[in-house]
Amino acid sequence: MKYLAMPTFDIRTNLATEQYLMSKKDIELPLVLFYIQKPCIIIGRNQNTLEEIDQQYCRDKNIVVTRRLSGGGAMYDDLGNLSFSFIVKADKQRFGDFKTMVAPIVTALHRLGVTGAVVTGRNDIVVDGKKFSGNAMYTRAGRTFSHGTLMLDVDMNEVAKALNVPKDKIQSKGIKSVRSRVTNLRPYLAEKYKKITTEEFRDFIIRSILGAESMSAAEKSAYHLTLDDQAEIKKLEQKYYRNWDWVYGHSPRFTLKKRYHFASGTIDARVLVENGKIKNIRFLGDYFGTRDVTNLEKLLVGQPFEPSKIMKILAANDINSYFQGLNARQIADLLFTL
Repeated sequence: MKYLAMPTFDIRTNLATEQYLMSKKDIELPLVLFYIQKPCIIIGRNQNTLEEIDQQYCRDKNIVVTRRLSGGGAMYDDLGNLSFSFIVKADKQRFGDFKTMVAPIVTALHRLGVTGAVVTGRNDIVVDGKKFSGNAMYTRAGRTFSHGTLMLDVDMNEVAKALNVPKDKIQSKGIKSVRSRVTNLRPYLAEKYKKITTEEFRDFIIRSILGAESMSAAEKSAYHLTLDDQAEIKKLEQKYYRNWDWVYGHSPRFTLKKRYHFASGTIDARVLVENGKIKNIRFLGDYFGTRDVTNLEKLLVGQPFEPSKIMKILAANDINSYFQGLNARQIADLLFTL
């Protein structure tokens, strides 16, 4: 088995690398990838991005949001998490058999002292009934990759905030994440591993899988990206993981209902979003204004349902003439945060 320890901390580059290596014809399989990334949220292929995240919070905290090729639910990662991905020939792995695929990971965890780690349910690894690893699988062109997370020391407060959508009423056919009881692995590690870093954690698992005494001994099994590899990876990164249309526009059609009582009146906003863009919008309520609000609604139709884009349009118009006593920021807040 070959392995690659990704040198970048950007989830978009890492996912593009995974996708590229999965389709690379002359690569030796099986291959296992390990990557660590800065704060980010990875949305499942069939999910509605806006339904899974607190968009404003992610923007304020510089949390990268992207979408992966595989199904499953949304996941939050930071530098306290280790992600892994096995790439194998599809005829060597039964699709959906996560237990077999992640067995080498579980064995390594047992060696680290997490003896209660087990694969359970559809795609989770748990300890004491608490989830620390979510996994997803994808098959294409005769190959399967199975990727997952290992929460060593993730900031749990950020998990709750970034994946906690404000109390909007969203009606959608997107596949919704199921929030489970989660835990970090650090409290379960044997005493001598309690202070292990994420990089050391990764290296221990690599050595365990390869049966290597040291990382220098494991080096003979390392896969090194060429300049040509990196150029192709960059293309995929731009086409998918940094592409607004893929991350947000790929979301299923949904309806957003937002109602808020301002001092000058109540506004009830109804927004139909399709492919990440506003298909229809109505502002109902008992508010007053000197101009017909349908003029504003027409300006918003066709625009990406994204805070900065909508705020730019609102700021360019006299919002007080549509909603007496209110300004552009208040209407933007109604749509995205209130």
